[in-house]
Amino acid sequence: MDQVKIGKFIAERRKKIGLTQLQLAEKLNITDRAISKWENGKSMPDSSIMLELCDVLKISINDLLNGEIVTMDNYKEKSEQNLLEMVKQKEHSDRQMLTLEIVIGVLSVIILLSLTFIAAFLQMENWFRITIIVFAFVVSITGLMFALKIEQTAGYYECGKCHHKYVPSFSSVLWAPHINRTRYMKCPECGKKSWQKKVLKK
Repeated sequence: MDQVKIGKFIAERRKKIGLTQLQLAEKLNITDRAISKWENGKSMPDSSIMLELCDVLKISINDLLNGEIVTMDNYKEKSEQNLLEMVKQKEHSDRQMLTLEIVIGVLSVIILLSLTFIAAFLQMENWFRITIIVFAFVVSITGLMFALKIEQTAGYYECGKCHHKYVPSFSSVLWAPHINRTRYMKCPECGKKSWQKKVLKK
């Protein structure tokens, strides 16, 4: 989606119905700075207010996402383009999240090892040593759980038997035997257990 084109379209529709940025912002219960960012192509309207925005501007969601009034002649083509663009954006976002998962996982392990090393080899009171070790475990486990949550929700797991792609529950991912991001789980489609790879495309 072309944010600049969409921004210009929002500005054009706003002016056409005779609203200032402030007046449009008041109708949507947001700041006029947000309207300005949209119209300058710096950000997109949040999905939670898109319907309301379209209602005020007297356009459809499809019009908004295309940055122009979509006619019946090219409605199907434009809708398909928007769906493809959203799929691409999700894949890009999932790829970034999986990179973040690695960073969080590595940092969690480094924190655990560093603080455990400090507690084991430096002179200190026993109560302080125990506190450091407990803190290290709490921080690292929290980080690893957060990283695992990212792995669970970003992309899909593909069944090794029927190739069904799905997002499993957190508990399924947590307790599944694994090698990196490949996990041995039960497929909800065929009901068989197999080694399932993490994939980005459905």
